[in-house]
Amino acid sequence: MKPARTPRVILPALLLGTALAVGAVGTASPVMAQGPDSVADLASGLLGAVVNISTSQSVAEEGEGPLPQVPEGSPFQELFEDFYKNREGGGANNRVNSLGSGFVIDPTGFIVTNNHVIENADDIEVIFSDGSKLKAKLIGTDTKTDLSVLKVEPPQPLTSVKFGDSTKMRIGDWVMAIGNPFGLGGSVTVGIISASGRNINAGPYDNFIQTDAAINKGNSGGPLFNMNGEVIGINTAIISPSGGSIGIGFAVPTELAQNIVKQLIEFGETRRGWLGVRIQPVSDEVAESLKIGRARGALISGIVEGGPVANGPIQVGDIVTSFNGRPIAETRDLTRIVAESPIGEPLDVVILRDGKEQTVKVTLGRLEDDEVASNETDPETTVEPGEEGTAPDGDQQAPANPPATDETPDGGQQAEPPAADGQAEQSAPVTEGLIGVELTALTDANRQSFSIAEGVEGVLITRVLPGSKAEGKGLKVGEVIVEVAQEFMKTPQQVAEKLTSIKGEGRRSGYLMIADKDGNLRLVAVPLE
Repeated sequence: MKPARTPRVILPALLLGTALAVGAVGTASPVMAQGPDSVADLASGLLGAVVNISTSQSVAEEGEGPLPQVPEGSPFQELFEDFYKNREGGGANNRVNSLGSGFVIDPTGFIVTNNHVIENADDIEVIFSDGSKLKAKLIGTDTKTDLSVLKVEPPQPLTSVKFGDSTKMRIGDWVMAIGNPFGLGGSVTVGIISASGRNINAGPYDNFIQTDAAINKGNSGGPLFNMNGEVIGINTAIISPSGGSIGIGFAVPTELAQNIVKQLIEFGETRRGWLGVRIQPVSDEVAESLKIGRARGALISGIVEGGPVANGPIQVGDIVTSFNGRPIAETRDLTRIVAESPIGEPLDVVILRDGKEQTVKVTLGRLEDDEVASNETDPETTVEPGEEGTAPDGDQQAPANPPATDETPDGGQQAEPPAADGQAEQSAPVTEGLIGVELTALTDANRQSFSIAEGVEGVLITRVLPGSKAEGKGLKVGEVIVEVAQEFMKTPQQVAEKLTSIKGEGRRSGYLMIADKDGNLRLVAVPLE
């Protein structure tokens, strides 16, 4: 007969250490499962302010081929006529419905949602948590940030929520989303802030909060709360190969949304600042050639004629590192911040010029749609929110223009126009060994041959050697070198001497201002090694 085995007691680690220290025999105690703190109390006070938004619109049904032909007098003639009624003449009008989310920001009935939730809607209905419904009127919308404001007329004050400060949120902070995923109103999900300042190429002012709180179709326009019950983001987009949440969702931060919502309520439209400049990123090569240390800021590559700073104090070649007290790490920062800054007031702008930091005062104009459009044509353009390429203006500011690059849109080499009389003698292939171009003075004859605008001055590029550093940076025949290392160039010899001098100083690249035939400028750092 086997002796009875002494029972083993397994204690929690902390209790085990105490038991051994005193020599006592511990007894097992039940371990209670415990998860994170409940958010039930927080959610219960917020659910009433989150709404479902139902929209409908008429869509013309496109025909799918010719109508069937039924013999006259056939017993099926009436059936076919009823079935295909309205098919002739453009098709029938069908109603298409969609669902999204929103939230009340004012007890009088102002509601925030995404523009894509209500876009092109003929009818907008807001459904509250108690099941009541109210028709909504569109107050204003901003396509560049995908935000809209609606207004309902409630019989009594509504439950509302307040905006919080998204700039105080840190990666890892808990957040809670409430919305209408797949039509399931009042759904609550919890997660953390996974990242901030995300650019997902949704618009010129991208600055999204990324969260792993579950966001699905129908959550669009709903609020993202901090643990104080304040809205710090508007849920807008997800990354999902399946159409459902995989833990990567994006929300427009309140630091961007709050001012836009305020303007939509007050004016029915957004009023963004416009700086009137073209900008491009500061590459490592440009930073090294200008001796400014690490690459940072937004490089001014052009000034818009008639714009707010057309007569100064900002100049081509300046690097903006701070605007209105806010740091500029990259071009899209300038675009967004200019758009958000007040119009008509003197603002401080910190720039780097000739390697030295200085502060200048600028007064922004108002960004208009046509200005935004013009910015879009130039990748480095203005500092307007709408176009990223450039500037910090509002709508078109920097976002409107795509970020500029050193390369031209088509990297191919242009065919060379026939050389003007005497051009061969003026050609100066002396820089060929440095960056791989041949140059000539810009005369009236070759200006006409290459269709170069009257206002463009500098040294003409007549040849770009295949495989050269110049070709790699997008330089083309017919373009003009205006400046080298911020010095104006008049002759090919000047260009060669300046590049040789720069290389002799130990610099690894030459900082060139290049003009196309129409006078559009860009700044390029061409390697000298």
